[in-house]
Amino acid sequence: MDISVPSIILLSTLVFLALINRRHRCQIPVSVNYHFTRRCNKTCGFCFHTATTSHIEDLAKAKEGLRLLKQAGMRKINFAGGEPFLYPKFLGEMIDFCKQTLRLESISIVSNGSLIKESFLRKHGKNVDILAVSCDSFDETTNVKIGRGSGNQVQKLYEIASWCRKYNIKFKINTVVNKLNFMEDMNEHIRALQPFRWKCFQVLIVDGENDSAATLRDGRQFTITDAEFGLFCRRHSGQQCFVPEPNRLMAKSYLILDEYMRFLDRNGKQPSRPIVEVGVEKALQSVFWDEPAFLERGGIYDWEKESCSDGQGLDW
Repeated sequence: MDISVPSIILLSTLVFLALINRRHRCQIPVSVNYHFTRRCNKTCGFCFHTATTSHIEDLAKAKEGLRLLKQAGMRKINFAGGEPFLYPKFLGEMIDFCKQTLRLESISIVSNGSLIKESFLRKHGKNVDILAVSCDSFDETTNVKIGRGSGNQVQKLYEIASWCRKYNIKFKINTVVNKLNFMEDMNEHIRALQPFRWKCFQVLIVDGENDSAATLRDGRQFTITDAEFGLFCRRHSGQQCFVPEPNRLMAKSYLILDEYMRFLDRNGKQPSRPIVEVGVEKALQSVFWDEPAFLERGGIYDWEKESCSDGQGLDW
């Protein structure tokens, strides 16, 4: 039986659409950011995940949620906040569980650095692949204006970098580029600290978190133009570890699990139901996660510490 060219085109289109729909229904949470607390000991003026609740999940329930995520395809977990080191025992339990029991490829933590102790890394460092410390300026006066500083953040950053080398943890720096720091030249300190990755975010405004005088933080005074962000990026583009992240890539490309183990939606909808109640697949279907943007910004990379003992030279 002969099949006409239009029929072949139609059939191919239907197959393609079916594959697209199937892929959309079965998104795999390869890398998840678990913001298990909103509490923080700093007051950064542009914070986009603010302390609107003080909830922290029961440890057994948190472990069950992490197990469900692993079964759904999670390979990397990033523990964030708030400030995760406000709860060192809880954090340590989850780190060890994810590496020793779930056998995840990569465990990372994002912290402001102020509460990190060497004793924690001595105990749990073998199960930590990446430790990211937020540093928005190497001028302590600027840090104080932002709400990060207490006069010793830069000194603490160098101390943490030395601990990461000692305990074979990949050291990373996160910087929010904003109105107070976009003119700063950070090259000298980055060369000295040698992070394996230096991620620079354009300050982001998130509805209901930092977008008005009525929210806990009002980040509007810190916003910069794309051109100003580009100026900062060009000044530091020679750093091999430099990873710029403009708003267009950041806004909806992160898969964020909140303190109630719900996926947050950055497209204006409500959070999902908790994954321990409805399962990972159903929770994912109820929110918008920009998976193409996740891939475009290099969301999958060489994130296991065994592959990079000297802390240099990785790219997205």
